[in-house]
Amino acid sequence: MNTTATLTTTKWTIDPAHSEIQFKVKHLMITTVTGNFKDYALDVITEGEDFTKTTQIVFTADVNSINTQNEQRDNHLKSDDFFDAINHGQIKFIGKRLETAGSDYQLQGDLTIRGITKPITLKVTYRGVAVDPWGQTKAGFSIKGKISRKEFGLTWGVVTEAGQVVVGDEVKINCEVQLIKQG
Repeated sequence: MNTTATLTTTKWTIDPAHSEIQFKVKHLMITTVTGNFKDYALDVITEGEDFTKTTQIVFTADVNSINTQNEQRDNHLKSDDFFDAINHGQIKFIGKRLETAGSDYQLQGDLTIRGITKPITLKVTYRGVAVDPWGQTKAGFSIKGKISRKEFGLTWGVVTEAGQVVVGDEVKINCEVQLIKQG
């Protein structure tokens, strides 16, 4: 008699009504501009419901959905000076490995912006699982990281007469993600 249990996989998708994909960049090195993406997708596959046994993580964001609360700046960010949305309309992250790091996780993966793919590491804090009033199982995560925009071909830069950099190189990533377990 075979007593080996077969684990089933569980698919999770992002709940955009309860998630936020946000970034922060220094402006003139004296303030921080915050932006986000309005259109994005995230699919996660786990063995059972165990996030430590994640087998797939795929995130995409539509560059044309960028929102910094300033239409002129958003249009500049979509232009060839930055994301070049006409030729590179999607940002993509493929998770490669999720490792325990104390009470948090380190998520390693490949980020593609403007056709350039680089490995990055993100800090992931697991916030737990809950069942909402409609019977949906949801899981929550906070995700933080930082990248150099210039490493991804976003090299536009201007210096003021006083020598101040207009846009900083470091981009901080801050995401609040709620996943919905699929049936």
